[in-house]
Amino acid sequence: MTDELTETDQHRLRPDEMSLDELREEIEDIDRELVELIARRTYVADTIAQVKAERDLPTTDEAQEDKVMERAGENAETFEVDANLVKAIFRLLIELNKVEQRESR
Repeated sequence: MTDELTETDQHRLRPDEMSLDELREEIEDIDRELVELIARRTYVADTIAQVKAERDLPTTDEAQEDKVMERAGENAETFEVDANLVKAIFRLLIELNKVEQRESR
């Protein structure tokens, strides 16, 4: 684990002290949190789409997308997660947001 996790998280995630059911509950909690974060991100992206539409700005901003992907890679390194996996997830989120932006215009 990285030192990015709190002491509570590190203790809570010790598999040698947790049953299979407890570990599965932990996964369920994490999955719920992931969906909540995706919902929050989607809401903000929708708000950005509204601002772009109001200001007659293009749907695609490649410079911003590059920044998001760079940040995703840096965060992956920080948390010792496969950067290709993280970038693939972010690419999917970006593409879905762009489709929604185009459809709403």
